[in-house]
Amino acid sequence: MTRLGGCKCGQVRYEIRGEPVRTGLCHCETCRKDTGSAFSFFGIWPRAAVTLSGELGGWRSRAGLDRFCPQCGSSLFCFDEGSDEIEIKLGTLDGGPSRFAPGYELWTIRREHWLEPLGTAEQHGRDRPTRS
Repeated sequence: MTRLGGCKCGQVRYEIRGEPVRTGLCHCETCRKDTGSAFSFFGIWPRAAVTLSGELGGWRSRAGLDRFCPQCGSSLFCFDEGSDEIEIKLGTLDGGPSRFAPGYELWTIRREHWLEPLGTAEQHGRDRPTRS
């Protein structure tokens, strides 16, 4: 399966092949400020499964190098050069993220009191433990 997505203005586009390795929600302060919302919904794919086009801006965050469109400001990805994974903000997919469900929640210590934990998702107070 191939999925397409991009920024608001269309200057940055991407194509993803295959299924995500994992999907999640993050309630940390960085993700809140990045999305302008109460949390971020993202998917992780192998970096080799994603083709990018267009100019990207970037800034260093706790999670790595966050990438955005310098024209419209859309936050799109998080990845470091040489990394074998890429985090894609699922709201940037053409047609939206409704095909996916979060498998885990991060930084639940910062989840808004009016948001219920997702019963089907792993819960992590802070970052997800590194798995080998």
